[in-house]
Amino acid sequence: MMNTEIFAALRQLEKERGIPVQYMVDRITQALVAAYKKDKDGYTDNVCVELNEKTMRMYAQKEVVDEVVSPATEITLDAAKKISRKAQIGDLIDVEIQTKAFGRIAAQTAKQVIIQGIREAERGMVFESFSSKEHEILTGTVLRMEPSGDITVRIGQGTDKTDALLPMSEQVKTERFTEGDMIRVYVLEVRRNNRGPQVHVSRTHPALVKRLFELEVPEIESGAVEICSIAREPGSRTKLAVRATEENIDPVGACVGARGARVGAVVEELQGEKMDIVVFSEDICQFVASALSPADVISVTQLVGQKACRVVVPDDQLSLAIGKEGQNARLAARLTGCKIDIKPASQAEEAVEE
Repeated sequence: MMNTEIFAALRQLEKERGIPVQYMVDRITQALVAAYKKDKDGYTDNVCVELNEKTMRMYAQKEVVDEVVSPATEITLDAAKKISRKAQIGDLIDVEIQTKAFGRIAAQTAKQVIIQGIREAERGMVFESFSSKEHEILTGTVLRMEPSGDITVRIGQGTDKTDALLPMSEQVKTERFTEGDMIRVYVLEVRRNNRGPQVHVSRTHPALVKRLFELEVPEIESGAVEICSIAREPGSRTKLAVRATEENIDPVGACVGARGARVGAVVEELQGEKMDIVVFSEDICQFVASALSPADVISVTQLVGQKACRVVVPDDQLSLAIGKEGQNARLAARLTGCKIDIKPASQAEEAVEE
């Protein structure tokens, strides 16, 4: 009856927390052996435990000898005869261990082993669950604002949830959150440590923008539109280069959506961060011209033997092409992987005349 109750409890534990029954059977076995060792303060290599729904038995295998030198591993013939009448010198006899006789300290040791086993199993499951979600986007709830500036975010649902760390270095400076806010985060990595798995998330990673567009744009999720490159200055502006992998698809239009609904949803999630979406091109000059959007470009010339381009823009478009504090040109260079030198048309004409 006791065994039936034990296994019923283990099956309930497996159902509620996902810890396998056999894992807990192994842990209970370890706990009984640990309790015996604590109680007897001795040798346990010869101690065995049988635990299933029909049997719960603990015994020590001892050798039958004329004179006992090591009580933990040896037994006299007379004592062995009381267990088995067929016992002979040299035989191995199973000597029953009465678990009810364990002292309070031994019982406490067994309890700690079982509790530790449950914790380790839960940590292992959390690690496996979230390590498979590395480089994905998850929705979480702001749990705590730490004095250091870091934020603790509760991610996952039900038993499959844990606390993730959003370090200050991975936060957007212009964003402000309070406890209870729902936010989307990008899973950077999952680490193991002594206190369990530690999930590190980010709000500044460029891949966060990519994952958000995958959620909002079905053509990206299906592969009809591909994101080729991203350049981001978190909280301020992001440039996105896209191309269509199927005919008759406008990649920019697909990302913008009807009346800007799709890109608007991404901008709202990123609390107003501006989005420039351009068409990717294998022609570096054409790609650079697109990347400098919204500025108009007169010409782009690639410098011989270099991954660099000289760009000529109308005089009244120079400040727009460069952007505030050089942001537009800087993002365009990162998006294309090309060094960009921007000149106004008047200076370019003077250079030609000279």
